[in-house]
Amino acid sequence: MPFLPIIKPHYTQSPSSSSDDSPFAYAIAATLAFTLLVYIFESYLNLRQRSSFFKTEFPKELASTVGAIDAELKNKPNGTTSEETKDGSSNDETKKEEDKVDKSQPLLPQLQSKFSKAQSYGLDRISFSIISSLYSLIEECAFLLYGFMPYIWDVATSLGSNKYGWTETSDEIKITLLFLGITVIIGTITSLPFELYSTFCIEKKHGFNKQTPGLFFTDKLKGLLLTAVIGGPFVALLLKIIKMGGPHFYIYVWGFMFVFSVLMMTIYPVVIMPMFNKYEPLKEGKLKEEIYELAGRLEFPLTKLFVMDGSKRSSHSNAFMFGFFKNKRIVLFDTLMDQTHDDEILAILGHELGHWKMGHTLTNFVISQLYTGASFYCFSLCYNSHELYRAFGFNDESRPVPTIIALLFFFQVIWAPIDKVLSFIMTMHSRKCEFEADEFSVNLGMSKTLQSGLCKIHLENLGAMCPDPWYSTYHYSHPPLVERLSAMMKLDKKSK
Repeated sequence: MPFLPIIKPHYTQSPSSSSDDSPFAYAIAATLAFTLLVYIFESYLNLRQRSSFFKTEFPKELASTVGAIDAELKNKPNGTTSEETKDGSSNDETKKEEDKVDKSQPLLPQLQSKFSKAQSYGLDRISFSIISSLYSLIEECAFLLYGFMPYIWDVATSLGSNKYGWTETSDEIKITLLFLGITVIIGTITSLPFELYSTFCIEKKHGFNKQTPGLFFTDKLKGLLLTAVIGGPFVALLLKIIKMGGPHFYIYVWGFMFVFSVLMMTIYPVVIMPMFNKYEPLKEGKLKEEIYELAGRLEFPLTKLFVMDGSKRSSHSNAFMFGFFKNKRIVLFDTLMDQTHDDEILAILGHELGHWKMGHTLTNFVISQLYTGASFYCFSLCYNSHELYRAFGFNDESRPVPTIIALLFFFQVIWAPIDKVLSFIMTMHSRKCEFEADEFSVNLGMSKTLQSGLCKIHLENLGAMCPDPWYSTYHYSHPPLVERLSAMMKLDKKSK
């Protein structure tokens, strides 16, 4: 690669360097070049999106689309209002009364009145994203040029050796856990100012944040504890399998990752999530009866229906389902129930159940497993390429190359371009699935209520009303609101 310079890290394990004749001698330069190219491209998209938030005229296409929804609903009943939960009614001091969605009023005037606030919120978020991504670029480049990984690995090795008598050959997994612990702590410290600013400045300024500093740091400590309790044994087993699996270790790693992902999907909603939020059964009433009736009509084996106190942390809303086989559960955020009518909640659940009925959930799980298998197979081809790791500072030939280092460099250097392309393909796939789930809800006869429900959620969340098309195509896993509404209206016309 004569067009790239040979760059060597400041810190290396040994004064001797890897051969300049090695193709991996250009690894750091190639990594920096790719990182910079991605940053430039994504920054260009960020600037395009930022410019869209300076628009002061309400988008005409959205106005005509939502106006048509209002006209359809004008002479129809508004539906039954769901009962407010305790948390939903008591935690709304952050949002002013005039900022709330009026569920009984036309949508277009409310969207138009919120347009400037949505633009301001979007502008603050994208400006913050531009600054944080610049910091991430500087940090990543600085770590590469300094030789952060070999330095921290040597620190962990020295601590383990001096305190516990560990050696790299017999105690690699223990040193690895210490190495990861140090990097997690450093990463937490460096990211903390950005998280605090996002939560307590941007989100609070626009009326979304409900967290207190105490709750924020309690969540952070719980997250670190769970990382240690779950992540530690996971990494130890993964490294053990790689070391004992022989040349075809990727097959055993694939099986292990499959079992682990199924286990996490099982315990995360029932064990981990209740550590952060409270789940209560949905109160008896018409909404609960209608949800069970819809689930029965679609042969969805719903066993439990919960309301989660999402308003404890934010006024953003959501709904999701989880569970395997004949034990499915649905969770509604209390904020969603406060923002929409019962029939709109039912239409939103019709959309979510559409994902299940059309096999999107299973398809995404299969894709993730294929991705895991393919990535670890490719890793097995590079596992013994010691020249690669020497180029990044692990150049002491008398010491073994740590397996965790081989993994990290593979995914950060070799796999990174592939991952970017696959991520974009998955974003496109996700958008396609969203349109299909919308169509499924439309075919259930819920088109108008789904449209109005989506508008209210978008309104309450101050979603972007005129996003840049390039930015939204690259980043949005869900299509922009106006595209979804237009697609549903076309389906309505066809059905008529």
